[in-house]
Amino acid sequence: MKIAPSLLAADFSKLGEEMQDIEKGGADLVHLDVMDGRFVPNISFGPPVIQALRPITKLPFDVHLMIYHPEDYFDILKNIGVEMASFHIEAVTHVDRVIHALKSSNIKCGLAVNPGTSLSMIDTVLPLLDYVLIMSVNPGFGGQKFIPYAVDKVKQLKKMIIEKQLSVSIEVDGGVNHNNAFLLKNAGADILVAGSSVFGKSDRAKAIHELRV
Repeated sequence: MKIAPSLLAADFSKLGEEMQDIEKGGADLVHLDVMDGRFVPNISFGPPVIQALRPITKLPFDVHLMIYHPEDYFDILKNIGVEMASFHIEAVTHVDRVIHALKSSNIKCGLAVNPGTSLSMIDTVLPLLDYVLIMSVNPGFGGQKFIPYAVDKVKQLKKMIIEKQLSVSIEVDGGVNHNNAFLLKNAGADILVAGSSVFGKSDRAKAIHELRV
């Protein structure tokens, strides 16, 4: 199980220190939410902030694009040195085209799925992906309550991956804490995104450890 603390829950007045703290605490990735105020009702940060943070940590960057026209940013993310990026199937018209555009940037390609979106929507393109991001809250704001049926959705996706004999990873984002981490792990999740359950704790190493077991 990999843990990806979400920078959306960090102290924005000292992002560099926060990044270094989670790296020392044993985080595997850092999750960066990019919001446009249109696809989701909130605005976060964009490429300039991500670029400024890149030299501060050796942790792989996992960028979650909650925006329309995500393909406009793929080359920028590549030049920054982003290792992973996901976009929402609900935000694009030609999903196959956007997947290939992201993969051509040599960035691991993820497809994010909102709570109310059926996994049948991604069945055809699943073999093209490196990972799927299951949203366990409605995207746009941190600190939301975990949606319980996300566990069954992870189980369903894991079954699809096994039946197709794929090596696609499952990431879960939204309301993840030590109470549901075990359920998600047993359901088949590979990466847990955690915001306040890491950055809301004084001991980040302990918080990350509790999510991993």
